[in-house]
Amino acid sequence: MTLRQDADTIINAALNAAQPDTAVRKALSETRFGEGKLVLIAAGKAAWKMAKAAYDELGTRIDDGVVITKYDHVMGPIGSLKLFEAGHPVPDENSYKATEAAIAAVSGLSSRDTVLFLLSGGGSALFEKPLIPAEDLDRLTHELLACGAEITEMNTVRKRFSAVKGGKFAMIAYPAKVFSVILSDIIGDPLDMIASGPAYPDSSTMEQAQAIAERYHLTLSDQMKALLKVETPKALPNVETHVTGSVRQLCLVAENVCRSLGYQPVTLTASLSCTARDAGEFLANIAQYHRDSTKSLAFIAGGETVVHLTGKGLGGRNQELALAAAPGIAGIDGAAVFSFGSDGTDGPTDAAGGYTDQTTCERLKEQGIEVYDVLQNNDAYHALQKVDGLIMTGPTGTNVNDLSVLLIKR
Repeated sequence: MTLRQDADTIINAALNAAQPDTAVRKALSETRFGEGKLVLIAAGKAAWKMAKAAYDELGTRIDDGVVITKYDHVMGPIGSLKLFEAGHPVPDENSYKATEAAIAAVSGLSSRDTVLFLLSGGGSALFEKPLIPAEDLDRLTHELLACGAEITEMNTVRKRFSAVKGGKFAMIAYPAKVFSVILSDIIGDPLDMIASGPAYPDSSTMEQAQAIAERYHLTLSDQMKALLKVETPKALPNVETHVTGSVRQLCLVAENVCRSLGYQPVTLTASLSCTARDAGEFLANIAQYHRDSTKSLAFIAGGETVVHLTGKGLGGRNQELALAAAPGIAGIDGAAVFSFGSDGTDGPTDAAGGYTDQTTCERLKEQGIEVYDVLQNNDAYHALQKVDGLIMTGPTGTNVNDLSVLLIKR
């Protein structure tokens, strides 16, 4: 098999193992809901697949339901559940309409009733009712994405301007019970930060939110400054939470598949958190150190990098990571770096990530393209497209961070 075929084998196996179906069914099979109404609310990139698994398990026991996911992520009807597609990573009018439908579905419930809340990454944009004008929220989201803020920093700020984030959705559902099943997409599984914690007590403080706003010089209206001084719920007596899936699972599966393909695997971390360019260059540095190895090696890293926007091109953090590694692995026999998002999308593109090998730089140069210039313009998508370096999986139905791998094949 070629390096690219090895990469595709690892990607497919990791994605298959990270599907939420089995874990959702397991959580529900061990639970008995009361005699009151059962309302299903699912939000996030994996919402459709999680809702489908729940419906297959519970069927008509579900009295009402709303599913909110990213555009092109609905894979068909689910009973009588109301299905919505909305904007990500920036919320749009459909995000607000869908969230209003979810709020209506859980409003007025009694203590005999239960809300089955299925949450996955991406919910911060998809599940939203802003307390500020939509244009202010749009500007804030773009600023947070552009400045390189970490996901926990972004969510600490965003939940202050939302009617559903930071435990507020659970308060809307009160006194009904909220049974949450969460697919984690944040390193360390901080439950109040995944999708900004709509049904979990908020551990962040208003002082932290204000400090983040100052650190990144965010543009805030007087209304937004006032909201930053309002504290979020710190206790929710009506919530029970179950966590399923994580990037560690992706790493473990990748490790096993690499071993079966003849590589000696090394998992570097499941907590990768730096700029995409730094991560790509670091993997290339490892390749340089092991360039004379007589064994096939695989170095694995899970986590989530960030991109500092310096241009106006098209790409995502995984594409940028792979392309940043290309100069460092150029000419190293049998070396390749690939990185992909487990949800099947990377940034505002239709690609899941990127793949580069020892020939990528030379092939781009032959077309008059310099990697440095591409990275400065954040245009990894178009460069990788020209050398068949895009990883295309389509929406996967799951979302448990990213996986980056360096292969050295002998």
